[in-house]
Amino acid sequence: MKGLKYQMKSVLRDKFCLMTFLLPILVAVALHFMGSIDMSSLGELHFGVLENELSPQTVTWLKRYGPVTACGTQEELTAAINEPSTNVIGVRADGDSLKTAVSGDELDIFRQAAATLPTLYERREAAGQAEIQTLERPDIMENLQGIFIPAVLIVAMFMGCTFNAMNIISEKEDGVAFVNEILPQTSSQYILQKVVVGFLFGSLSSIVTACICFRLSLQNFGLMLALIVLSSFVAALIGLFIGKFSEGLMIGVVYIKIVMLLFLAVPIVCALIGVGGPLAVICNIVPSQPAFEGIMALSAGSMGTAMKDTGILAVHCIVWFALYVLVSTRRKKQAV
Repeated sequence: MKGLKYQMKSVLRDKFCLMTFLLPILVAVALHFMGSIDMSSLGELHFGVLENELSPQTVTWLKRYGPVTACGTQEELTAAINEPSTNVIGVRADGDSLKTAVSGDELDIFRQAAATLPTLYERREAAGQAEIQTLERPDIMENLQGIFIPAVLIVAMFMGCTFNAMNIISEKEDGVAFVNEILPQTSSQYILQKVVVGFLFGSLSSIVTACICFRLSLQNFGLMLALIVLSSFVAALIGLFIGKFSEGLMIGVVYIKIVMLLFLAVPIVCALIGVGGPLAVICNIVPSQPAFEGIMALSAGSMGTAMKDTGILAVHCIVWFALYVLVSTRRKKQAV
């Protein structure tokens, strides 16, 4: 218990550890409030015209597709078109038709709209007779949150990896590791002392983040809690490996960055490209992949997939724990 109390005091003194545990919660709060912001205006067309050049009827027709800004001179219009922060399409009269101008740095959808606009204007009378069906605009942030929220939870779950690795490395540099080697404690006591704090704080951060981001039923929350606990335990064990094999602070930081990048990149890429078959089985070697897939399954209401991913994480816990005990025992025998 004294060792655990020392580790807890170490966490409270380390601002970096406190920041890493609180950061996912702050991001979850930001995503929760961003979901209520209307971002549909980002996909609207914006037009720039010269004052008194186009007829009022033409300006009214343009306003059907997006806001119209009138510029006093050609220089002002050119500046509005070339402004990098906007997607303004310049519209000028061209006889009985229109001509458009874009800067070239817009998204492809705006360049296509600029190319289509003159033809659409010429055929406006025929288009006016067509039956119009207005479709519901998709929520951009809702689609993005399907990826963002599980990614934030992955970061929270595997934050214990960072703490345990940095804790062991700092003990090596301060000489505390030599003291630990002569203390009358077994390997299991040492593992428990090192794992518990990172595991508890990682689990707590993940639970708070999940409560902010999800509204789950009692059964779904039980599965979410199982995913969080198993993922946090695996992360804490991996942190022990990084701390054990890192010779210095800089090497440890590099290892942590590589691991965190792998934890985030593999599940996000799998979700975006829809990995399946044998490749999906191989991707489950990375423990964040079943955790990410389980969170996505719970948000979609797929209990079977979530239970399967919970089982995969349980296997990860057993394998990583046995591997760490084996490596620690072998290195102790070699030291003797």
